[in-house]
Amino acid sequence: MNIQWYPGHMTRTRRRMADSLKQVDAVCEVVDARIPQVSRNPDMDEIAGNKPRLLVMNRTDLADPEMTKQWAAYYRRQGYAVLTTDAKSGAGVAKFSAAVRSLLAEKIQVWKEKGQTGRSVKVMVVGIPNVGKSTFINKVLGRKSAKAADKPGVTRGQQWFRVENGLELLDTPGILWPKLDDERTGIYLAVTGAVKDDVVDVETLACRLMEILYHRAPELLVNRYKIQLPGEEEEFDFLGYELLMRAGRKRGFLISGGEIDTERMARILLDEFRGGKLGRITLETPEEYEYTAEDRADG
Repeated sequence: MNIQWYPGHMTRTRRRMADSLKQVDAVCEVVDARIPQVSRNPDMDEIAGNKPRLLVMNRTDLADPEMTKQWAAYYRRQGYAVLTTDAKSGAGVAKFSAAVRSLLAEKIQVWKEKGQTGRSVKVMVVGIPNVGKSTFINKVLGRKSAKAADKPGVTRGQQWFRVENGLELLDTPGILWPKLDDERTGIYLAVTGAVKDDVVDVETLACRLMEILYHRAPELLVNRYKIQLPGEEEEFDFLGYELLMRAGRKRGFLISGGEIDTERMARILLDEFRGGKLGRITLETPEEYEYTAEDRADG
């Protein structure tokens, strides 16, 4: 899958973020709990520099709860401050202010010693498109201020928001990075909606998602689409397409000549996965990255 996604506004946004960094005390990075590592912009380390970082694992309502715990522990072992949230319901969001103040405890103490007790903590909130960043900010604020939608690329410009308890947030547009490490990254970003569907082939993407679900959570496919999964003895040129056809047949998505409308089924699959109708699933595990780090250290 060849995904082209780096429009000019992302280049401008990155430059503005770098310019605004000197105005903030910390950086809060919002990620999708279903793909915690893939949804982290690898350029953010360079952009954020030495600023203290808080990692917010959002959309926990769509992710496997046990995997969310494992990922939070993984990042804490790496020295990150971590907060798990479901911004839609507000779960975990109330802990944000305390998490920020804990992260900046030493700096706040210095302010107090200098008599700057009324000084507000300023935090830049960053994240790739469609991780729920604006919804998260709205929950923190307790009102609807930042534009939010279930599609990438809604926030266009930087916006400052004042939180009543002496906390100021700088909302920034979601940006991706110009070059993919591998096809897997592109697929994970596309199936979760971080990349607009009009730049990918929806049927191919749905087939890839079917394969991922077959290997990671086959019971979800059986429960949702009532299909019989292929046995080990069965061989297909493209397993994902076979699964997509079986689901389309079960749903009765037929077109002239009795063919299965795989495009319709593909869109249904992506919508239902993104909406959590298949169940709670995390697409990657910390072990994948721990092994990679060990391999690098060994070799």
